[in-house]
Amino acid sequence: MKRKVLSLALMSTALVTSAYAQDATLTIESWRNDDLALWQEKIIPAFEAANPGIKVVFSPSAPAEYNAVLNSKLEAGSAGDLITCRPFDASLALYEAGHLTDLSDLDAMDNFSDVAKSAWQTDDGSASFCVPMASVIHGFIYNKDAFNELGLEVPTTEAEFFEVLEKIKEDGTYIPMAMGTNDQWEAATMGYNNIGPNYWKGEEGRLALIRGEQKLTDSQWVAPFATLAKWADYLGDGYEAQTYPDSQNLFTLGRAAIYPAGSWEIAGFNTQADFEMGAFKPPVQNAGDTCYISDHTDIGIGLNAASENQEAARTFLAWVASPEFASIFGNAVPGFFPLSNTPVELEDPLAKEIVGWRDECESTIRSTYQILSRGTPNLENETWGASVAAIKGTESPEALGKKLQDGLASWYAPHQ
Repeated sequence: MKRKVLSLALMSTALVTSAYAQDATLTIESWRNDDLALWQEKIIPAFEAANPGIKVVFSPSAPAEYNAVLNSKLEAGSAGDLITCRPFDASLALYEAGHLTDLSDLDAMDNFSDVAKSAWQTDDGSASFCVPMASVIHGFIYNKDAFNELGLEVPTTEAEFFEVLEKIKEDGTYIPMAMGTNDQWEAATMGYNNIGPNYWKGEEGRLALIRGEQKLTDSQWVAPFATLAKWADYLGDGYEAQTYPDSQNLFTLGRAAIYPAGSWEIAGFNTQADFEMGAFKPPVQNAGDTCYISDHTDIGIGLNAASENQEAARTFLAWVASPEFASIFGNAVPGFFPLSNTPVELEDPLAKEIVGWRDECESTIRSTYQILSRGTPNLENETWGASVAAIKGTESPEALGKKLQDGLASWYAPHQ
């Protein structure tokens, strides 16, 4: 009799759960507006096919506006159920404010290494608040047709890099490099933190900066600004007013030969460019030097603590942590490299080329993302402005390093 009652109780619970799930519609907040079609056509249908009671809506904001828009929605109680997470401090702040749920008890979190999870954990590792999704790798994407036409070899050293830029400029057919400074973040993300790791030796320098053992006035942190200053001659007329979409269009329309890139561009470029593309690593200073790449833990996804669909959202997050999602996402959004422990066979040739750099170079992450941007002034945002100033030549590299160091030292104890 007891077994029968228990059986009926379990059936009742299952029916309630099923009825609840059938009413659940999950909304995902994200900055990846370029991926809207991919989520709608590939990722969401795969999940909904396996979970017919749950509907998913991907609702992205413009990348530069995402943080402000998301914070406003969270404060107003209108944010979606699932929050796409930037790495380290930005998401940690959301967790500490009570906006993200601790997911440490989600069994599927075991599918990720400690390194992958570290971008979305408390400093002591006691709480994990976002499921890791992917990293992105920085370098340069180039127009193979343009290189072949001009007889150019892929550069491996900085001297060769500037020789290539000069030849493209002298020919006049193409803008040597497509990047503007209007939106600022590109100058830091695809500029300073792209080439910088070769100067400060990746994790060695980044961690030394966090510990206070190196300063932003040290030569290895100032030198990348001096290199960026040399870029101005090759960015084309009007680069100062050129927006991020402008730069994307200049490259995909075949008007520029090189694009300082993050691997997240691959999916969009594949649909827009009608020429063959290749990629090369950030050039080293001298032939034979160890190369360093920014292999940045870039994107995770967490659960809005105020969501009314907690159970359905956790079902979705468990699926995001699965090998099935890793394979779908890694190939649906080439250039976002899955972080799960299960190896993923990538199909896109450009994505395969870029992820192959992991076997050739030492990996690091962007220098400003962990700990160093928690105070005011925010080092990440200050680095945007400093990188722009370096390119425009409005301030010397040494003055920029001092400004950043003074700002960091004003609030960060290890630098006081």
